[in-house]
Amino acid sequence: MPTDSLSVHKVLVPLDFSDPSLQALQYARRFAEPSKAELILLYVIEPVAYPAELGVVINLDADLAERALGELEKLRLQHLGDYPATRSLVRSGVADAEIITTAKDEQADLIVIGTHGFSGLKHFLLGSTAERVVRDAPCPVLTVRHHVAKS
Repeated sequence: MPTDSLSVHKVLVPLDFSDPSLQALQYARRFAEPSKAELILLYVIEPVAYPAELGVVINLDADLAERALGELEKLRLQHLGDYPATRSLVRSGVADAEIITTAKDEQADLIVIGTHGFSGLKHFLLGSTAERVVRDAPCPVLTVRHHVAKS
């Protein structure tokens, strides 16, 4: 197998500002550094359903997107500091679908995503964005499971 087929040029890192996603960001940097790959930080604003009876339509997406970009910039400075090739994106929609679409649009070579590691009823009720991304992604996916130190 030729080594150039394994080169990484773009790494997509979906973030939700949780500890697992921050751990994924650290892994993503380690994968990106050897080839100086671009790190694409992605935050997805999930739609909020309001009861139709309220008769009120509120569009918070623009404000949320601006605030999310600001938070992504803080994370970039705090966790990536001097890493030169980074870009931040904010999308609106269902998280797993937007992550997959962004990976296709950006022609990502790798997705690095954190997972909360839920099991049992919690996993059944909440599902797993990472699991759905792994299933349908157009490129390899590295899942980073969050481990909490036990005392």
